[in-house]
Amino acid sequence: MFKNQNYFITNLIIYLLVSGFFISCEIAPESIEKFSENLERHIKTLSSDEFEGRAPASEGGRKTVEYIEGEFKKIGLNPAVNGSYRQPVPLVESKGKNFSDLRVSKNGETAGSFSYGDDMIIMSKLQKNNISVDESELVFVGYGIVAPEYGWNDYEDIDVEGKTVVILVNDPGFATEDDDLFTGRAMTYYGRWTYKYAEAARQGAEAALIVHQTEPASYGWGVVRNSWSGTQFELDQDNNNNLTAEGWIQLDVAEKIFDVAGINFEIAAEKAAKPEFRAKPLNLSASVSFDNKYENKECYNVIGYIEGSKYPDETIVYMGHWDHLGKEETEDEVLIYSGAIDNATGTGGVIAMAERFVDLEYEPKRSVAFLALTAEEYGLLGSQFYAENPVFPIEKTVAGINMDALNVYGATHDITAIGYGLSELDNYLEKHAEKQERTIEPNPAPHAGGFFRSDHYSFVRKGVPTIYASGGRDFIGKDEKYSEMVADDIDQRYHQPTDMIHELWSYEGLYQDLWLFYNIGKDLANSNVFPQWYENTPYREIREKSADKRNR
Repeated sequence: MFKNQNYFITNLIIYLLVSGFFISCEIAPESIEKFSENLERHIKTLSSDEFEGRAPASEGGRKTVEYIEGEFKKIGLNPAVNGSYRQPVPLVESKGKNFSDLRVSKNGETAGSFSYGDDMIIMSKLQKNNISVDESELVFVGYGIVAPEYGWNDYEDIDVEGKTVVILVNDPGFATEDDDLFTGRAMTYYGRWTYKYAEAARQGAEAALIVHQTEPASYGWGVVRNSWSGTQFELDQDNNNNLTAEGWIQLDVAEKIFDVAGINFEIAAEKAAKPEFRAKPLNLSASVSFDNKYENKECYNVIGYIEGSKYPDETIVYMGHWDHLGKEETEDEVLIYSGAIDNATGTGGVIAMAERFVDLEYEPKRSVAFLALTAEEYGLLGSQFYAENPVFPIEKTVAGINMDALNVYGATHDITAIGYGLSELDNYLEKHAEKQERTIEPNPAPHAGGFFRSDHYSFVRKGVPTIYASGGRDFIGKDEKYSEMVADDIDQRYHQPTDMIHELWSYEGLYQDLWLFYNIGKDLANSNVFPQWYENTPYREIREKSADKRNR
């Protein structure tokens, strides 16, 4: 009997090996355990037409908040905000209409006229019904950066008070590919449009126009048009220091304006990337006007949590933004920006993650919070408000895991980590990725500024180390052409009505990532370590100051 049993087992192993049952080099996607029975339902529901693109403070936004709140209740999470799951986020909603052309004049005569939508996009954060920039002097300020740590000041020796500044996108290191200039091709926060507008306002400018170029911006003109036209939002706070108007112009529009000024745009841009650059008046003026309907709105972050058994005042935070761009109504049709990838996946992931943690046989030592955040698409407003008005003390927030636009194209051998190499969270990511037989791929497009473009950055600015990762480019069982097709598909659908569930979707990659994030969070929630930023990162000092406030 024993001899026959050995014979049977030996032959079974040989059969399985020959038949390909054991594959050491790959984990078949179908072998990845489903993360949640409800995950797909959450994503399909949130990206359905019923939710109308989930714009903040809209009917679709109201339904979204109610859906997430209802799921948190069903799961059994503790409400985090004075007995409620809702953290009110005061917003100002504004919508421009009746846009004039952007008129550029020289010596009082019109030298160029550029239309809204095709040539330029303009908006205002001022709470005024009528916005007008009239014969405002144009000044080219290069990248519009004041960065003492890099020895850089584009506003040195120039007065832009009451003028309109023209600004290049990204920062000088990208253009020169000089690793010693800023951070080379990797964008810094100074390259972000949010910084450029804020700095122009600090300098007293009346208006600011960023020149759109696809490669340094990392997105096409369609994204600018769809994202900055229509309804806009801003936190309801003192906005008297805002610009009268802020906008974008197409590259060919900038070239035409510079031609009128007698300046070659390409040469001017090259000079702007050098430390000796000085801002230059264009001896032209700009005029534009539009009506601006604004209204105070209240929207909500939705927050639930599991209380820790040993260190309940120390918190691990999972986050994902629930909002998208809403809908656009024309005379002929209604376009719904469903935001299936961006970010029904992350919102569904937050809910599913909460389900997993509630199902644990034991309570984690630390508290675990689940944040569904609003108004990310309008400048990280929900996370900014939370970071400035935290429900759980920032100094005792151990770490964050941000889920934004997750991988729906299949399981991967790797995972792309934005911000990899900055904090000790790398150790947790590496440990649990290795258990999945995956490698870490640092951000393959640091010039795109992804580190500054999602909600984790609001926590980073307060010193909280945060993981922002998803999928990879090496798809299991697929060739390089598939990876290229995925990249193209994502690019074509980003901030478009076509960001919906479609035939290429495969949930195995989503399950794979969620298991990774779950195991990292569970590990952190059952430790007593506060991960630190590495030396020479700009956030380490903030974290160290937070450490002084902790009392165990």
